[in-house]
Amino acid sequence: MKNNRQANKKIKTHVKKIILTILLITGLLTVSIYLVFYQSTEFSSPPVTSSNWSPTFHRDFARTGYSNSSGPLTNHTLWAFSAQMDIEYSSPAIVDDVVYFGSNDRRVYAVNATTGEKIWSYLTGGSVESSCTVVDGVVYFGSHDDNVYAVDAITGKKVWSYSTNGDVYSTPAVVDGVLYVGSTDDKVYALDAASGREIWSYSTSNSVWSSPAVVNGVVYVNSHDTAYALDALNGREIWSFFAWGPLYSSSAVVNDRVYFGASNSIYCLDAVSGQKIWSYNTGSRVESSPAITNSVVYVGSNDFNMYALDALNGYKIWNYTTGASINGSPFVACDIVYFGSKDYNVYALDALTGNKIWSYQTGYIIESTPSLAKGVLCIGSNDAKIYAFG
Repeated sequence: MKNNRQANKKIKTHVKKIILTILLITGLLTVSIYLVFYQSTEFSSPPVTSSNWSPTFHRDFARTGYSNSSGPLTNHTLWAFSAQMDIEYSSPAIVDDVVYFGSNDRRVYAVNATTGEKIWSYLTGGSVESSCTVVDGVVYFGSHDDNVYAVDAITGKKVWSYSTNGDVYSTPAVVDGVLYVGSTDDKVYALDAASGREIWSYSTSNSVWSSPAVVNGVVYVNSHDTAYALDALNGREIWSFFAWGPLYSSSAVVNDRVYFGASNSIYCLDAVSGQKIWSYNTGSRVESSPAITNSVVYVGSNDFNMYALDALNGYKIWNYTTGASINGSPFVACDIVYFGSKDYNVYALDALTGNKIWSYQTGYIIESTPSLAKGVLCIGSNDAKIYAFG
């Protein structure tokens, strides 16, 4: 009888060991699968050029707002350049050590990125709230005089202009020799980047304030209340998604997903079908355009908060509260999130935790989006200045 008890005890012990081994293997397998899946969702921002310049709004034509360059760790100001009026929504483009940006004084400026000295300015017929795009030695931008312009990046001389029937807030995307841009005349245009000749136009439901993203032959652009995917070759609609407007936010396109803000929400759509994957509701209107890196979506809201959301499911990771609305968009460099707020301040936050690293107070509200190249961060303010930190 005693021997039977000992045998049973040994069997039970052996079974327990087998069960524990199975559980351990299962657990390790689950962790491994999770890590593989998570790593597969991470990405590197698609480069526009072979360099680390920032030649357009949110750096690339997927509008990711990410650079793997290091950004400033302090609020040390290198220089500040004064325009004649507000630098409102125009985000600086930085190429070949020159900063290009627009102002409400109707001009586009080219400024030395090291010294802040003016190289040239170009006068249009209206405020310039569009950001500049610099490709192959040409600066492309829109103006409130209803025109899209192409200007020589070195001399500031006009190459061509194209007239729409509305203000052009939109920042042009230039891909494979074709320029894509929206206008408040309710249209999206495709123009020959060399000549300004119209290739096609597409009529949307309302004004287009957003800047097109162009990825894999598809143009992603938003009108007042609808997000669109258009064939880049002919402008044919692939899909559309109705979102309660106003829709000022530009789409960021990463890993076959489209991210943008509309009304009080941040949306994630399937880039192929246009079907909603998730949405996240903030406390107020979202005019900010998302920046995305390492499977995290960073976006501001008029509820005074900068949000970090899981790009896969929209779950909130953290939020940071400023003193006023955040109309501009964030820019992420390595592990730091940079942005401006209507509380007059430029902020740098830890991208992982949301903790503040530094801030800098300008002379008025900030609605511009920062840009970064070679360790220098530039951002405009409604105090009519553009600031460089480094």
